[in-house]
Amino acid sequence: MSEMTFRFAGDQALLVEFENEISIPVNQKVRSLKVALERAKLDGLGELVPAYRSLLIHYDPLVISYQKLMEKVEQLGEHLGNVELPPAIVTEIPVCYEGEYAADIQEIAQIEGKSVEEIIRIHSQSDYFVYMLGFAPGHPYSARMENPFSFKRRETPRVKIPGGSIVVQLGLSDIIPFEQPCGWNIIGTTPVLAYDSRKENPFLLQSGQWMHHVPISPAEFRSIRAQVEAGTYVCRTYEKEA
Repeated sequence: MSEMTFRFAGDQALLVEFENEISIPVNQKVRSLKVALERAKLDGLGELVPAYRSLLIHYDPLVISYQKLMEKVEQLGEHLGNVELPPAIVTEIPVCYEGEYAADIQEIAQIEGKSVEEIIRIHSQSDYFVYMLGFAPGHPYSARMENPFSFKRRETPRVKIPGGSIVVQLGLSDIIPFEQPCGWNIIGTTPVLAYDSRKENPFLLQSGQWMHHVPISPAEFRSIRAQVEAGTYVCRTYEKEA
């Protein structure tokens, strides 16, 4: 049985927390509980919002009480190890690590005591696991498990950075979906959209998926951006090997 902590989140939401760490095994429990609740089809159940180590469960208290919902979650929590999750999907994200598209890459290389080429290799040769979407629509919080960078956030955040910026700290790497404030370092920029309101499903990525960054040139960036604007570009995806 998974150990869970229950917290009130207003009068129409229940927050379920697992172990206090950022790891794939803990996040797997979050996703397993989400899938189990979706399959249970409880009356009164609303949106389910997964995070690193927690699941926010919206519900209608006029249909199902907090106590009944908590009891059902406890029951489902006893069998999370038996929940079959969807296949792990990798999405390839094209990234330009040059010039205006990589505002902080020289600084990153200096901090790490490595060449720019080595920084690009580290970032682009790892698969990043998407733990959650947050802060802004479609904004993926992802991390790699090996060889993290040594730096954290910048001392002074920027008031705004361009949409498509790939920002990093430690082992984390995010895609900024559109112009917004940010305190992380910009290692590159992708021409694809993390959030595209023109699509029925506007989010490029979902929690539980993976992404792999593929270096591209400025010319390739402009070509892909034109395809994205025309609505014809599709990122390559494939199942991750076990």
